Amino acid sequence: MVDVGDEAPDFTLPLAGGEAYNDMEPFTLSEAIPDGPIVLAFYPAAFTSGCTEEMCSFRDSMGLFDDLDAQVYGVSVDLPFSQNVWIREEGLNFPMLSDWDHEVIYEYDVVLDGMYGMLEVAERSVFVVDTDGVVAYKWVKDGENPDFDELVVEVAEAVEDAATA
Repeated sequence: MVDVGDEAPDFTLPLAGGEAYNDMEPFTLSEAIPDGPIVLAFYPAAFTSGCTEEMCSFRDSMGLFDDLDAQVYGVSVDLPFSQNVWIREEGLNFPMLSDWDHEVIYEYDVVLDGMYGMLEVAERSVFVVDTDGVVAYKWVKDGENPDFDELVVEVAEAVEDAATA
């Protein structure tokens, strides 16, 4: 289980940028780490109400993360083609990472079994990785969905703490 203080497991995933349905390129966490703190916001599935509400809260608060030179990435098991459509439909202003083969949700131990009794998806969770590649913050949903606006502010505060540590 990945916890605060652990080195963040490295991975390479398709990054969906949202410019077109086939807008994708490889993303490797270790290559992005030196550019500033990284927020990995795992969510179960694009196009669902809770996930849309959560990602739109990040969208509406991107100024907080931009001011901290932080990078925000949504992470799900959705294919990048679907993520690109969702980014465009919701006007999301940050990219998505496609863990289509479910390796990263296992590495970070955020597997939500049995969505609708059929699907294995990412458990709603957020990790902040500092510029040394260490997990500086971890939040995993416990119970009902939180107030996403409050969660995003808490994540931004964790990014600020990670950037000044």
